[in-house]
Amino acid sequence: MQGAGQGASAFTTLIPFVLIFAVFYFLVILPARKQQRKKDAMIASLKKGDRVITSGGIHGTVAGVEDQALMLKVAENVKIRVAKSAIAGKIGPGGDAATD
Repeated sequence: MQGAGQGASAFTTLIPFVLIFAVFYFLVILPARKQQRKKDAMIASLKKGDRVITSGGIHGTVAGVEDQALMLKVAENVKIRVAKSAIAGKIGPGGDAATD
């Protein structure tokens, strides 16, 4: 009879940890994954002429798209190559970062 009581006790001790993980998953992990998928889709949709801002704060216009990088025109006759992962977002028509 003691073995059954200890098994139930171990199960009831495990329930709070399972609940904490479930809450953590739905409040932290799931929204972060959704946001990352949204950012990946935005980066995949970039094309020549789009205005973007990098995570370092550089504003520029996409002059070329490569596999892992973008050529950004940041001034007249000045182009820089940045990693696609460094793009923070598109810049809307009013000059503000697009927040969809």
